[in-house]
Amino acid sequence: MTFRFEGEKGMAKTVFRNATIMTMNDNNDVIFGDVLVDGNRIAGIGPDLGAEADRVIEARGKVLLPGFVQTHIHLCQTLFRGRADDLALIDWLRKRIWPLEAAHSEESVYYSALLGLGELIRSGTTTVLDMETVHHTESAFHAIRESGIRAISGKVMMDHGTEVPLPLQEDTDRSLRESVDLLEKWNGAANGRIQYAFCPRFVVSCTERLLTEVRDLSAQYGVRVHTHASENREEIALVEAERGMRNVVYLDHIGLARPNLILAHSIWLDEEEKRIIRERGVKVTHCPGSNLKLASGIAEVPDLLERGIPVGLGADGAPCNNNLDMFQEMRLTAFIQKVRHGPTVMDAPTVLRMATMGGAEVLGLANEIGSIEPGKLADLQLLDLEDFHTFPSYDADLFSRVVYAATRGDVDTVMIDGEIVMSGKRVITIDREETLKGADRSLKALLARIG
Repeated sequence: MTFRFEGEKGMAKTVFRNATIMTMNDNNDVIFGDVLVDGNRIAGIGPDLGAEADRVIEARGKVLLPGFVQTHIHLCQTLFRGRADDLALIDWLRKRIWPLEAAHSEESVYYSALLGLGELIRSGTTTVLDMETVHHTESAFHAIRESGIRAISGKVMMDHGTEVPLPLQEDTDRSLRESVDLLEKWNGAANGRIQYAFCPRFVVSCTERLLTEVRDLSAQYGVRVHTHASENREEIALVEAERGMRNVVYLDHIGLARPNLILAHSIWLDEEEKRIIRERGVKVTHCPGSNLKLASGIAEVPDLLERGIPVGLGADGAPCNNNLDMFQEMRLTAFIQKVRHGPTVMDAPTVLRMATMGGAEVLGLANEIGSIEPGKLADLQLLDLEDFHTFPSYDADLFSRVVYAATRGDVDTVMIDGEIVMSGKRVITIDREETLKGADRSLKALLARIG
């Protein structure tokens, strides 16, 4: 299939004028004024910067925020929304998700990714950490490049396990070779907006040789490792039975527990595992919507944060959520902990920081994204909170309004890497009609291949 060509970036100066700016800097400063973007970076914050701009976006009455950073997504699964409901994790994988992923084609991965990317941008997400399936990962990279989103992604790696469909059963050498080939082609693409990560699915589906090779290759190339760990008690029992130790202990045993390791979920951690994560600088990504729907459990996020462990937020995949909306994830992150620990835990500023700077820290990008500060990349979202569900605004706490009252329908404009990708609540980098038709068409063909 063919893919659209991405043109060269312009160097226009853009100003967001008269905005209420939630900087998410170290002091969580909220200020009123202008934000000047020069090329793909924030050039200034202050009053009356419009004279320097080629383009002015009037933001009076609106809230300018850093774009959301989602630290665990499966774009290849967006096509399977609603096809794997009401199952526990291992059955969800073996009975539904793996057979569906095994039937993917180049076209179905492409439209699955576009569908998810449109939803992500529409709801204010500007950066994702994505995990693809075994085959056709390049189609997802094409969709990522065209959409304008910032992404770290990689093909999933699976060379071990039971009840795995034949098309997903990889030879170790081939899995490593294909991963390196993709890395060498895509890491740093689109003006650095796209990066690669090695993505061994989880210990259950990976040989020790694959994991140790990933350890060494990730160090050689200076890239991240993105995997699942301790999501489900049955998963942990499988790892203990086969490797003789718990997930994180095993990953540390083979030398994979390093600062470039990002663990999705991390619900069922014991004290030793928490110690390892903290001491080794491992990062964690929390996916409350997925964890609740699969009944996997509730991660001990307040405890992890108290220990100084970086924790980001992610929606996971559409078949276990069933949407990719950071506003929902923020609310769930706060609410589920309050039931256990009381109403004062996980307050709105804490949760909003997890969705922005917290995610940037997990991805190792805290110096580049996650806050509105001069010199940082211009990844921004403009919210229109002038509506029934977000009022009254008089004397209202802005963090509370954004975390507890706002919805993705309030996102008006999204800028990524200095480029407007959504304006007036319309995504302009993705053809909506073509994507919806392509998603249905490719799903129909995929299901026919399954029979």
